[in-house]
Amino acid sequence: MSTVGGARLGQAGPQVNLASGVPVLPKGLTARSWIVADAESGDVLAANNAHWRLPPASTLKMLFADTLLPKFAKTAKHKVVPTDLAGIGSGSSMVGIKEGETYSVHDLWLGVFLRSGNDAVHVLSAMNDGVDNTVAEMNAHAEELQALDTHAVSPDGYDEPRQVSSAYDLTLIARSGLQKKDFREYSSTVSAKFPGATVRKKGKTRRDTFEIQNTNRLLTGDSDVSVYPGIAGVKNGNTTNAGATFTGVAERGGKVLLVTVMNPEKDEHNEVYKETAKLFDWGFKAAGKVEPVGELVPPRSAAQASAQPGANASGEAGGADSGDGGTGGAGASSKPVASATAGGGSGGMGIALSITGGLLVLLAGAAFLVNRRWPLPDLVRRRPRP
Repeated sequence: MSTVGGARLGQAGPQVNLASGVPVLPKGLTARSWIVADAESGDVLAANNAHWRLPPASTLKMLFADTLLPKFAKTAKHKVVPTDLAGIGSGSSMVGIKEGETYSVHDLWLGVFLRSGNDAVHVLSAMNDGVDNTVAEMNAHAEELQALDTHAVSPDGYDEPRQVSSAYDLTLIARSGLQKKDFREYSSTVSAKFPGATVRKKGKTRRDTFEIQNTNRLLTGDSDVSVYPGIAGVKNGNTTNAGATFTGVAERGGKVLLVTVMNPEKDEHNEVYKETAKLFDWGFKAAGKVEPVGELVPPRSAAQASAQPGANASGEAGGADSGDGGTGGAGASSKPVASATAGGGSGGMGIALSITGGLLVLLAGAAFLVNRRWPLPDLVRRRPRP
């Protein structure tokens, strides 16, 4: 395995520095690969086969989104033609896009993040000069992020030979995506209205909408999984070849953690979410106590910029974060500090990320501190759902 991020991350099996006061790893973990990392500092708190190259399923859509989100205005519109939907794999998850209908870019991204719609991915790829061009840009972006275990063949994560990623890489990709305001918005959306087909009757035209819900069960809950306190996204996936995969971000007590879980061997409903929740619980208890086993590396351009003349004594260069997409200041970084009043809601639900009543709620008065690694800009806060 690769040793990007530290030698321990290239070793097989669980990697954790257990010491006095550090909780033991959760029992019952069956995933082939997983990682727990501090989203702000980049510290990897624990990992298991972090660089194993495995099929990523629809978690690869995080790379698709991080690559394409800055390219199109949310208000831009596109009329779907038959060629836009060509080549979608059999059995793909779909949001329900219709040929001949017009959709906004905002609609399409909701389809990607909430329903994991491969049809929405293919339409956005068509807008980006085609699938081949989009995949090439995704692979170039993965290399820039130093996600070197990742090789994209399809933009939607559909099973293809040689299409792989790793728990380490998916965590890097999610961390990069979370620099973008739109990425945070879409990945934290619980439900939304999606445009249906246009109906013409008696000389009048009407276009109905239908509701779509996020398939991230830690965000929406399910019969055997509760909404995770503090959850903020990011993306799930499931295919025959990959099994279940998931990358999530959650906040508690001012700490923001990223967890990626790939392919649990235990064949139980929602097992990937159950194991993710266990790792989040462990991470929040261990944060500040456990010695890291590695780190999430910055993108190549950020690492190069921090080494340029003019960087300050702490190795940082000037710049701003990329709250609205694109690339921020290469060497500067900042992190949110939770407001002392950011509670509310049972089980800590008041400090998670999401959408309530269709509106994003920004944390009022959030402060930003300089961090020596990679920025995670202002996070939206989640209000308890009724």
